[in-house]
Amino acid sequence: MMNSVPAFKSAPWCFNGHAHTVLCSLVFDSPNLHSEKIRIDTPDEDFLELDVVNRGTGKPVVVLFHGLEGNSRRFYITQLAEHLINRNFSVVAMNFRSCGGRMNNQRRFYHSGETEDLETVFNWVHESFPASKIYAAGFSLGGSTLLNYLKKHGTHHPLRAGAVISTPFDLKQGSVNLEKGFNRIYSLLFLQTLVKKLEEKQQTYPDLPGFKGSTLYEFDDQVTGPIHGFENAEDYYHQCSSGFFIDQIQTETLVIHSQQDPLCPFEWTPAEQIQNNSKFTAYFPRKGGHVGFWSLPNGWLNQKIGDYFSSFT
Repeated sequence: MMNSVPAFKSAPWCFNGHAHTVLCSLVFDSPNLHSEKIRIDTPDEDFLELDVVNRGTGKPVVVLFHGLEGNSRRFYITQLAEHLINRNFSVVAMNFRSCGGRMNNQRRFYHSGETEDLETVFNWVHESFPASKIYAAGFSLGGSTLLNYLKKHGTHHPLRAGAVISTPFDLKQGSVNLEKGFNRIYSLLFLQTLVKKLEEKQQTYPDLPGFKGSTLYEFDDQVTGPIHGFENAEDYYHQCSSGFFIDQIQTETLVIHSQQDPLCPFEWTPAEQIQNNSKFTAYFPRKGGHVGFWSLPNGWLNQKIGDYFSSFT
């Protein structure tokens, strides 16, 4: 089902999507969750780093996935985690490979179609919280990975429901859009850390592909795609863009996407397909940014996600 008139009241000083995106990132605090740092092994002899807050046996647990070059300490992760913890959920915030503070061991990093590491984390959560209902929420790239996981596993997974926020449903369009106007600043920030990580990993794996370019599309074409088994950027985007398989999702899923999202414009959100899938509940606020939603009163986004998951408990 879909609510076409969501109750989102934008802060008046957030005059467009960029303002929501940038101001939320700069101004919002990241609360200290006093979480336990846990490192788990992967089947390919690598590791994943998790931040875990355990509210007790039998309490529902939510697994959180950050966006491109983010981490478990980003404001949108920690603020949602704090809200959920206050509602008596346990929380597991995953760091994608290379994002948790230590460089991972293997040649690979992570990408928008990641499913194997999500499976590793969900298996660990299922074993660690055996009496708990499990939910998951992904932001931006994290939302893309969650939808890819749900498509791959159908109904054969431990999740009761999921939520995806500011998802790049069309990866190619999103990548190209990052080179337009003010978005170029976001692109340069992403590339700065991606290239730095690549150069660090080349010290261990000197045969890794080099990067000669200035755009995220070129990085995905020369590095992300080949490292993770795709022919190039086009192949990577085609296989992993969740907008192409929305009709195949069989799990209850909340979709939140601003109609002002500057990084993943709403025009590429498959709204009709989402509406036609009875498993989806969608909120498409007329205002808001990319993972940044400054509402009055504050906390609309976290409340929506918390209410959605609580409806299944």
